[in-house]
Amino acid sequence: MSNYATILVAVDLSEDSNRILQRARGVASGAAAQLHIIHVIEPLSFAYGGDIPMDFSGIQDEIYQQATQQLKRFAENNGVDEAHRHIVMGRPEVEIHAKAEELAADLIVVGSHGRHGLALLMGSTANGVLHGAKRDVLAVRVGQEK
Repeated sequence: MSNYATILVAVDLSEDSNRILQRARGVASGAAAQLHIIHVIEPLSFAYGGDIPMDFSGIQDEIYQQATQQLKRFAENNGVDEAHRHIVMGRPEVEIHAKAEELAADLIVVGSHGRHGLALLMGSTANGVLHGAKRDVLAVRVGQEK
């Protein structure tokens, strides 16, 4: 039995998100922990750099609205109420840590593709969350068959 009271589940809203949430539910059930879901949207300026003279605000707003609707459907389909779902913009590892701190989460659950070599060196959200974490992190292997 775990001693976790508050679990923050980071999802990217892909097919793997259900697997990640179910693994978190498995940990939470023994502890009757509260589950919170977070989805982080990276600003387009991070991906394309600040040197491109374009206004991304309209596109960014559309991405935010679509993600909000996807998160709502995902949460409702999994019985997670509105107060326990969070959508934020920024760097995923930074925002996940910040939300975990704000919620006083005991555990962060995140998906990991198990990258190796150069792909690992280039970084991943799971790797970023794990390094610098002030609480336990459960990395759920995703993106491949068991």
